[in-house]
Amino acid sequence: MQDIKIITADFDDPAVQTLVAENLRDLSERYGGSGDDSPISGADFTPPVGMFLVAVLDDRLIGSAGWRRRGDDAELKRMFTTQAARGRGVARRLLARIEESAREAGCRRVILETGDRQPEAIALYESAGYLRIADFGYYKDYPDVLSYAKPL
Repeated sequence: MQDIKIITADFDDPAVQTLVAENLRDLSERYGGSGDDSPISGADFTPPVGMFLVAVLDDRLIGSAGWRRRGDDAELKRMFTTQAARGRGVARRLLARIEESAREAGCRRVILETGDRQPEAIALYESAGYLRIADFGYYKDYPDVLSYAKPL
């Protein structure tokens, strides 16, 4: 795991977009449709209103996570690890760095939406201290959405 680097990235970079497309395919397999129709742009992840991170191993992108400002909160988006990288602590490291950068930007908590067909994500968030909150955001009225928050 020590060879894995967590670095900032431009959301609009073609290599990042390839990883995001893989994320959306994974979500599409779980939920159908496009995977996630939440409106997102590269500007959402540009400091000081957000940040986008990637995990890199041997010059390959193996994970991603970003946050964008939502009032006083940082909303976690596009949290993903490739199939080959799962179970190696990559997501936990990405999440910790997201929390750190959001705290540094003055956010009071990290909030997120996930779905009930992502048990590995739910387990990660709950083990990292995230608690259920009222649903919010693009999917707030969907029956399979689960919203979480963690104070920073």
